[in-house]
Amino acid sequence: MMKKLIFHIDANSAYLSWEAAYRIQQGEHLDLRLIPSVVGGDEESRHGIVLTKSIPAKKFNIHTGETLYKARAKCPDIVIVPPRYWLYIKCSSAMHKILQEYTPQIQRFSVDESFLDFSNMEHLYPDYIKLAEIIKNRIKNELGFTVNIGISSNKLLAKVASDFKKPDRIHTLFPYELKQKMWSLPIEDLFMVGRATAPKLHDLNINTIGDLANYDLRILKNKFKNHGQVIYNYANGIEDSEVRKSNYIDIKGIGNSTTMPFDVCDKNTAHIVLLSLCETVSMRLRNSRNCCTVVSISIKGSDMIFYSRQMKLTVATDSTRKIYETVCYLFDNAWKGNPIRHLGVHVTDFCSNDFYQCSLLDTFNYEKDSRLNKAVDEIRLKYGHEAISRSCFLHSGLNAMCGGIGEEDYPLMSSVL
Repeated sequence: MMKKLIFHIDANSAYLSWEAAYRIQQGEHLDLRLIPSVVGGDEESRHGIVLTKSIPAKKFNIHTGETLYKARAKCPDIVIVPPRYWLYIKCSSAMHKILQEYTPQIQRFSVDESFLDFSNMEHLYPDYIKLAEIIKNRIKNELGFTVNIGISSNKLLAKVASDFKKPDRIHTLFPYELKQKMWSLPIEDLFMVGRATAPKLHDLNINTIGDLANYDLRILKNKFKNHGQVIYNYANGIEDSEVRKSNYIDIKGIGNSTTMPFDVCDKNTAHIVLLSLCETVSMRLRNSRNCCTVVSISIKGSDMIFYSRQMKLTVATDSTRKIYETVCYLFDNAWKGNPIRHLGVHVTDFCSNDFYQCSLLDTFNYEKDSRLNKAVDEIRLKYGHEAISRSCFLHSGLNAMCGGIGEEDYPLMSSVL
């Protein structure tokens, strides 16, 4: 028995599975998971991409991130359903509640993935396969959707294992199983090998994970620098990060962005969009128990030209109002007057919000603003994002478009592994 034991739990086709389970609970007989189907954005509002797909849809070579137009061309009868982010948050929280019954050491890796640490708990759970079966079946029976569970001695291998055959499966991938189970996989399946790195590896005649694991490390480091060492270690199953109960300390930035359903051509409308984005970003910033010292905006015109600006703050803040004031200043000085297709807000350089350092030259009432933000956050967390809104959103139609979870609302997985 190994002392270190890590589970990686991954909801199968999460958004679509949660949508299918919800519809069945509401009395619908058609199960979206059994037919070619996708969860996709609103094409009329220019968000028409595949967010997730059913397993039958994979047979038509439909990929996450491609346009719904392409998906429809591959499978004319495909069923497309809109996303319900409030539902995904509820399903994620319900799954997390079950997981908490088995170990306190849980790292929520993303909305549909978690790492669980069962190290040195062999006396409590002598049979880890039986434990995985219990957890998997509880989620299936109580919540109505399935998960894959990967088991190993570190987080990397547990995650790779959970990506093996789906759905509703349990897989192990311990170091002694690397050659048999992982080395024959294509190099694109290795974590941290993306679209830019894979072609360069193919140029070196590295086509499988095993090829990489047995390659000359000196050549890899010469070509890829430090990243060469990282992917070489991963190919050999070497990874030792801890399962952290919180990702807060590792978040390098928080952002939200949106593509508008129409081109924005005036400053006032752009400010309203930016305010909605600031509300989401600042709420997540406060929830992470951090303040930021750098605020940035990004602008993409209808001509698809992208540009951005950022500002270093003299005083760290988690205030929606302060972040919004900075964002408006940046926008007013950066916007070239061209029609705007896409706007984004991003905050970085964090410090703890345990105490607030005010400026002696600032007359802003930080205490009153903090109480207001806290009250609004609590209402929205309990009753939903639309439970309380600013009056400027009432007739704009922009709050529903920009509020809630945006296109970049989750940190990259590489920042928390």
